[in-house]
Amino acid sequence: MTRVVDLRDKLSLFSEHWSPKVVATLNDDEVKVVKVKGEFVWHSHADTDELFLVVDGALTIRMRDGKVTLRPGQLFVVPRGVEHCPVAAEEASVVLIERAGVVNTGEAGGDLTAVHDTSLLDT
Repeated sequence: MTRVVDLRDKLSLFSEHWSPKVVATLNDDEVKVVKVKGEFVWHSHADTDELFLVVDGALTIRMRDGKVTLRPGQLFVVPRGVEHCPVAAEEASVVLIERAGVVNTGEAGGDLTAVHDTSLLDT
């Protein structure tokens, strides 16, 4: 079965920040949409890279040795094991691609740890 995923449509279905939602699967990876605002937690993912693609707004990804700022249409891959901290001064909409089941806060844990959410997968 073939289906088109409309990212803007999926992003219009929720308003909470830092709560990624799976919208598609790709081999052993998940494609997620997330709205972000403010500062996330410093964390890393030991076993997987993480792709960030900005749809709307701007996102800065801080790393211990520098930072990158992404605007709409730009992406950046954080390599596995690299500690990073996403920050958005204003709300931004982002697509994430990462290994299925990855916890958004890595091993850092805390209040921003999101539940694995597949509620938008088949809508």
